[in-house]
Amino acid sequence: MEKYKANSLTLAGAVSLGTGVMIGAGIFALLGQVAELAGEWFPVAFIMGAIVAAFSAYSYIKMSNTYPSAGGIAMFLEKAYGRGIVTSVGGLLMAFSMIINESLVARTFGAYTLQLFKVESTNILIPILGVLLLIFAFLINISGNRMIGSFSKFLAIAKIGGVAAFALAGLWVSGFSFESFSGSKSDLTMVGFLGAIALSILAYKGFTTITNSGSEIVNPHRNVGRAIIISLFICAVVYLLVALAVAGNLTIPEIINSKDYALAEAARPAFGQFGLWFTVALAIIATVSGVIASVFAVSRMLAMLTDMQLIPHRHFGMPGTIQKHTLVYTVVIAIFLTIFFDLSRIASLGAIFYLVMDIMIHWGVFRYLRKEVQAKSYVLITAMLLDVVVLTAFVWVKASVDITVILVSLAIMVLIFLGERLFLHNMKGAE
Repeated sequence: MEKYKANSLTLAGAVSLGTGVMIGAGIFALLGQVAELAGEWFPVAFIMGAIVAAFSAYSYIKMSNTYPSAGGIAMFLEKAYGRGIVTSVGGLLMAFSMIINESLVARTFGAYTLQLFKVESTNILIPILGVLLLIFAFLINISGNRMIGSFSKFLAIAKIGGVAAFALAGLWVSGFSFESFSGSKSDLTMVGFLGAIALSILAYKGFTTITNSGSEIVNPHRNVGRAIIISLFICAVVYLLVALAVAGNLTIPEIINSKDYALAEAARPAFGQFGLWFTVALAIIATVSGVIASVFAVSRMLAMLTDMQLIPHRHFGMPGTIQKHTLVYTVVIAIFLTIFFDLSRIASLGAIFYLVMDIMIHWGVFRYLRKEVQAKSYVLITAMLLDVVVLTAFVWVKASVDITVILVSLAIMVLIFLGERLFLHNMKGAE
């Protein structure tokens, strides 16, 4: 596996990578999806998601403080479960969750960009634009660590400032009278609200990106944890402000009807044509930086799993290192999803895979490593219970409205398990 230079990512650079993934997906891709499930209480769902994510982050911070590594989650699983099927399946679930997130953000990029041209959201141009973004992210990533850090930092600063400005201006224009709360009420259920929290957690999972760069971050035993906490806090504040701004300018039916580009729709009544242009520009910046950061992180994880001989690898005649090859695999799979899946189904698949993997991480730390990493049992148990509750509720909601998503999720997980079991058996037999 390719080695990256130690101390090549500063604390600010690590925070930029984390926020780059989170804000890119959370605000522009998931706000409308969360509102569809949570109704007028969608801003609260984002706050509850931040709380669940904070409990989840505890395991990652404790592990990162003890074992900072370029492998991140793959290494955490290996420390807990050894080099076996649990580690390989968990690592692949996380990798697929991140690749799914890339296709989610790529399609969001297309949906928002087309708002400038008044093109229908079903237009074939959405996946075409998403594919072009993924190719651009690939080109940036093959340029190396320094380019990624500099580019991500610049875009992260630009989009956080811009999104915060949008939120504050939207609240000011609305007069702090929230249309979503004063309009027609939705038939909200507790199961639906918990399902919305599950989607909102997907908007925060980008903090795990930071753990994949542990060996490159300056003073990793201290700064990995700090970067995770800072990233989560920044994103929670930004999400709440934007959710309130959208609630102040659109009713729930309007948000749901424009769920793939809800912020752009909210900008129309608040700011007119200029506001639309500004919002679309922010969406482009956010989605571009989000995809770049995610492609970087997942390719590193796949490279480490390959180096650990836990997943199969073929060069297919490509030159360069394994990490360069996993960049290609990552982008190709994301392109496939971008072309053939819509935003709602992509988000659902990502949420299910991530929560299953997250539960595996917490159980591994609780069962095998809590004394070694000095983790408190009650925090780990709370994190697992929260994940189980929101995952169960989300699966229940999706099973009632789109059983295909659940069946596809189960099929992929079964295929991953069977494929890894066969691969590891053959590897053991070849020794």
